Amino acid sequence: MLKEFRAFAMRGNVLDLAVGIIIGGAFGRIVTSFVNDLLMPPIGLLLGGVNFTDLFLTLRGGEFATLEEAQAAGAVTLNYGQFIGSVVDFLIIAFAIFLLIRQINRLMPKPAPAAPTTRECPYCYSSIPIMATRCPQCTSELGGARQEPAPA
Repeated sequence: MLKEFRAFAMRGNVLDLAVGIIIGGAFGRIVTSFVNDLLMPPIGLLLGGVNFTDLFLTLRGGEFATLEEAQAAGAVTLNYGQFIGSVVDFLIIAFAIFLLIRQINRLMPKPAPAAPTTRECPYCYSSIPIMATRCPQCTSELGGARQEPAPA
């Protein structure tokens, strides 16, 4: 059983997934720091000196000036300022992943167009199978030898 687990854990996809999760977690912390420390303070300043981390509603436990005071007193709070920060975090991460996937898709080779399976009858201009020797619409003979489809 240990041998099977080792073989499973050493497969390429599992290792790639582990690396992706670790890098994703680190990237998430960087984006969170960017939002909380660099992006939200200027936005709060533009909105009249609002500190988004201190935006909350006290549901039970009295009135408090800051979220830290409310949490220290054990009050029940609705922390919508932190939620706004989390939404901005998510949007930035989602946009970064979108840009990454978009670039990867540009680098991927385009699939070759599929070989045609039909052709046009030269007499009645209807669409017929490429291997047909007689048109099913006008019954005209289409040139004797069958045309082999191009290899896929």
